[in-house]
Amino acid sequence: MSAPQNPLRVGLIGYGLAGRAFHAPLIATTPGLRLQNVVTANPDRRAQLSSEHPEARAVDSTEQLLADAEHLDLVVIATPNDTHSPAARAAVEAGLPVVVDKPLAPSAEEARALIELADRRGLMLTVFQNRRWDSDFRTAQHLIADGTLGAVHRYESRFERWRPRIAAGWRESADPAKAGGVLNDLGSHLVDQALHLFGPAAHVYAEVNARRAGAVVDDDSFLALTHTCGVHSQLWMSAVAAQPGPRLRVLGNQSAYTVRGLDPQEAALRAGRRPGPGWGEPAESDWGLLGPTDEARPYPSLPGDYPAFYAGVVAALREGKAAPVDPRDAVNTLTILELARRSAAEGRTIAVPQ
Repeated sequence: MSAPQNPLRVGLIGYGLAGRAFHAPLIATTPGLRLQNVVTANPDRRAQLSSEHPEARAVDSTEQLLADAEHLDLVVIATPNDTHSPAARAAVEAGLPVVVDKPLAPSAEEARALIELADRRGLMLTVFQNRRWDSDFRTAQHLIADGTLGAVHRYESRFERWRPRIAAGWRESADPAKAGGVLNDLGSHLVDQALHLFGPAAHVYAEVNARRAGAVVDDDSFLALTHTCGVHSQLWMSAVAAQPGPRLRVLGNQSAYTVRGLDPQEAALRAGRRPGPGWGEPAESDWGLLGPTDEARPYPSLPGDYPAFYAGVVAALREGKAAPVDPRDAVNTLTILELARRSAAEGRTIAVPQ
């Protein structure tokens, strides 16, 4: 019998919302991983880290973390968008595999350069597209794959919120390098999901708006994709939706599936809960409806499974399996988002280079 392997030692860069609520709890509860170092110089966040993950040591900077690279096996980047690419490049150049929160980089071109660097070094580079493991998305994916809906012709998906007041922070910044706005933030999830379900897009049409007084980045956007397979995806992302529409709706020639409620995992993580028995299971009242209107019935949702992402990271590093998210998928998503901005600026549909 082979001796058990030591856990992979993880250095987490950033302990704001993404680092503290998403990555740290998932890392800490994934067999085969150990949260070892966390980059944060903020005294309040250091105190939170000490309370929530006493096994982890706080360090002041990315440079300090990577100076001790031989004592790490993986770096996770959970910082503002404009820092993703330089931090990922530094980690790869230090010889470490990397998980990057979405988006991978501010542009498709920069994302390609990162992938090429990781490939040359023979290192895993993957992107935390956690919404692929949402309950609603997993259930829709299952119903599409098993033919329950028949031939799908339309897919609608939304992340709509009601935030009528502009908040402080980089997400509301006009600096293009910071990649703020709902198109980059929420659109990164919605486009990734649509491409993951239906494959490449042939055409893109978008409307990108800043509706709140004083807004300097988009807070209400719409994106329509025509996939090469013929499916039409319509994607909404908004901070000014006082009454959100359905989370997703899938229409086929045999049936339809509609979900209104949100996957429960984000709320659970924000509340400080950690994966365990019953994790990710929506309440029955949040199950989607399957079938034509006069026959629609609640359909049991598959549980959400964010822990599967980091289990996939362990499998990639220990067993040589494919990364849980191909970083080239992130390039495809960034390409669509760039074409969406061009479509909105020019007021026309844009063909996607194939």
